Amino acid sequence: MTWKTHSAAILAGVVAAGSIAALGAGVSHAETHASPIQYVALGDSAAAGPLVTEQDSSAPGCLRSLGNYPSVVAQRLDAHLTDVTCSSARSANVTDTAQSTFSGQVPPQETALGPDTDLVTITIGANDISLFPTVLSCVNPLPEPTGTSCRDKFTAGGVDQQRQLVENASAGWSSMLESVRDRAPSARIVVIGYGTYIRGGGCPGTQPFWPRDADYLQSVIDYGNTVMAATAARHGVEYIDITETTAGHDICTDSATAYYTGIVPTQPAVPLHPTAAGMQAIGKTVADALS
Repeated sequence: MTWKTHSAAILAGVVAAGSIAALGAGVSHAETHASPIQYVALGDSAAAGPLVTEQDSSAPGCLRSLGNYPSVVAQRLDAHLTDVTCSSARSANVTDTAQSTFSGQVPPQETALGPDTDLVTITIGANDISLFPTVLSCVNPLPEPTGTSCRDKFTAGGVDQQRQLVENASAGWSSMLESVRDRAPSARIVVIGYGTYIRGGGCPGTQPFWPRDADYLQSVIDYGNTVMAATAARHGVEYIDITETTAGHDICTDSATAYYTGIVPTQPAVPLHPTAAGMQAIGKTVADALS
């Protein structure tokens, strides 16, 4: 990967002692030319930060925050950020498919890449497997047996439908990473996974998921991370795991320490998405890993 670094040229001055005329000359001071890292952020709402204040008015339909984790990374690395993350994006919206939003279409995200791009971060994949509609289908406001277990529904007959969706999506993730590499051949490309949204056993008194369903949902997220990490490794792309960063700050935590909002948000953010504090923590983790 090519980082922009300081360059200097030093010319040594040579003067002959005792000579009437200088035989050599030209001592010059070192000149330093520095330019910022050219950083492009790609991804979905987990990177964009819908409703996390302040929102980016240049693409209102993407619900992109000026305080999302790419902004935190850019600030910490003193990088020039081009943020094209967009809520509801799928991997195809990174490569070759324009995305429709309430404010109009936005071009494929990778059009922001080029030969001068130094750094690319990507958070994508959840919408390829319809993760968040799946989460909403698991809501059970009343304790068992009043309701239906989504774990039982998605694993009926011994086949885990959600794991199959992840495996089916991996071919598209592979093509996406190839395409990003082609567009930005000199860039350091980094995939950031999804975090710990809900703790083991859940918190039925606080968030409306049965314990077994809470465990199942997080297992789907974890499996998606595992497959994406393996896909990244096959393409020589780095992967940053944020599950430990976000553990203990899941939707079961009080609003003062939560990095994700619950079904009923208590902070400015879309349900089941990172809070402002979560974006700060994720951004710091990513920046530290890059440094």
